[in-house]
Amino acid sequence: MNNKFSKSLSAQEEAKKRIPGMCQLLSKRPDMFSQGVWPAYYSKASGSKVWDLDGNEYTDMSISGIGACVLGYNDPDVDGAVINAIKNGVAASLNCYEEVELAELFCEIHPWADMVRYARTGGESMAVAVRIARAATGRDKIAFCGYHGWHDWYLAANVGTDNALGEHLIPGLEPAGVPSQLSGTALPFGYNKPEELEKILAENKGEIAAVVMEPIRNIDPEPGFLEKVKQMAHEAGAVLIYDEISAGFRICVGGSHLKLGCEPDIAVFSKAIGNGYPIGVIMGRQSVMEAAQKTFISSTNWTERSGPAAALATVKKFRDNNVHKHLLSMGKTVQEGWTKAAEKHGLKVHSGGIYPLSHFAFEMDEPLALKALFIQLMRDRGFLASNIYYPMFAHTDADVRRYLAATEECFAVIAEAVKNEKVHEMMEGRESGSGFKRIT
Repeated sequence: MNNKFSKSLSAQEEAKKRIPGMCQLLSKRPDMFSQGVWPAYYSKASGSKVWDLDGNEYTDMSISGIGACVLGYNDPDVDGAVINAIKNGVAASLNCYEEVELAELFCEIHPWADMVRYARTGGESMAVAVRIARAATGRDKIAFCGYHGWHDWYLAANVGTDNALGEHLIPGLEPAGVPSQLSGTALPFGYNKPEELEKILAENKGEIAAVVMEPIRNIDPEPGFLEKVKQMAHEAGAVLIYDEISAGFRICVGGSHLKLGCEPDIAVFSKAIGNGYPIGVIMGRQSVMEAAQKTFISSTNWTERSGPAAALATVKKFRDNNVHKHLLSMGKTVQEGWTKAAEKHGLKVHSGGIYPLSHFAFEMDEPLALKALFIQLMRDRGFLASNIYYPMFAHTDADVRRYLAATEECFAVIAEAVKNEKVHEMMEGRESGSGFKRIT
């Protein structure tokens, strides 16, 4: 064991004994990066800096709290609002007024929407949206595109099939624990493939409660695609739900659909709107949202104060500072830097994604080993880095310059290792896990 990281690595061995999967989020598991290299646990974080359990300091140019900390860690404005909420009590027998203020703010930003409900995580917010759609239509089946969380309504796509989610999530994902009776209730279609949705609607006439999709993720919608999906959904009597959990607020103030010019019936937000604090927003047209009264959607912790307080402060700072412009600029610079460095050193690397959700991939033999070696080399240069870069408002031009300089150094080392067939010899940890395979 590398003594410089002994506490961080020992903690992972302890976690294995007590926590199934070692942590609560697949995307934060160290094996998704490089087991034996990735420090996994932090002692403190501030701005763009993170310190591990051994006291090693890193500039985080990786997943930025899986895209939740859009402003940066320990943001003084957001934390200040939450601290004030705590001082005045985060829970009581009465409701916090911040939830009304936040509803007004979201409907102001999105004039097409009339009503708002809340949860505290993205996955459960999507489950709420689907429940509302089913209640509003009296139907059971869901047509969907892309990744939308861990709940039964979504994983039902893999019940009784070989691998329906293979192109949407993780190939070979087992729907263990999902009732077999849900087979056939979740039907996937491909992004930019309206003919696949058309086929689903034709084969399940009068049975589709909702069409669920991210308006944008890794690739742009082809001209007319979003409009065609909306038209087909409404002609079929289905509710159109946009999952804005990842893209929302990153390319404009509000949902990405505002920029793309296509309005849904329900839009769901989480992640970036709370800057790391738990909050989920389910927002929609009154004609659909009122159906929440027909069913039972209720939770004690959806009424606590810190989530809405954090969201109000986050959205205000986002608007006041045009944060999305900074995210777009940082992401564009990094994607261009990856391409330039790869070309310089003869590596086959593909970069893509919308700029605030950037990623690259080695298009060479043993790409997961190359990814793990890159993570290791960047760690040793003081960066938390992977093949993903989610910009934060806290990232500076100087951070990006240092990061790209280090990236070029590491690409040079990797190119030499590939040439001399020494990639595995240089690796301290294991290959990276395959992670999510998104089609949007």
